[in-house]
Amino acid sequence: MDVDSKPMMEETILVGDDLMMGPPSPLVPPEIASHVLEGVELCDGILRNLFLCLQLNDIEPFCQDEIALYRECAEKRDKELRERLQDSERKLGMSMPLDMATERAGQLQSEVTSLERRLILASGAEGMEGFRQRWSLHGRLTDTKRRLESLKQGIDNRKKDEPVERAPSKRWFFW
Repeated sequence: MDVDSKPMMEETILVGDDLMMGPPSPLVPPEIASHVLEGVELCDGILRNLFLCLQLNDIEPFCQDEIALYRECAEKRDKELRERLQDSERKLGMSMPLDMATERAGQLQSEVTSLERRLILASGAEGMEGFRQRWSLHGRLTDTKRRLESLKQGIDNRKKDEPVERAPSKRWFFW
């Protein structure tokens, strides 16, 4: 081997399963979808091109650019959606009537508990299908926990900002 020659880098061929790196795309609840999705690039045109490429070429190695573009777009979209979801929950915690915000926190906590149970059950599923179930549930669980934390932060911030109502104090002496 020459001193000047460099070892060749192995070329990586992307496949559809490479799109399952990192957490899955977050689920956006319908009640806050309009706020969260507004102005976000949803990558639907890039996904359409990827499917068209796969349909025409029949195999993934011929669609490397489309897979890479979609993965990049989806990662950016998902990051932005997660930030917006958490921000929206924090704002709801600060602006909703306190009893409604507390009820929402209870609903999110119930969802967390349900997802944790489903994840435990999915641990017994084998093979690729089991992996996909665990991957999806873990992502949903993580996102729901973060939304719950954000909602609680909003509720806590509200409690600090709201004036505390005190019962009128009795004065024992007069000036």
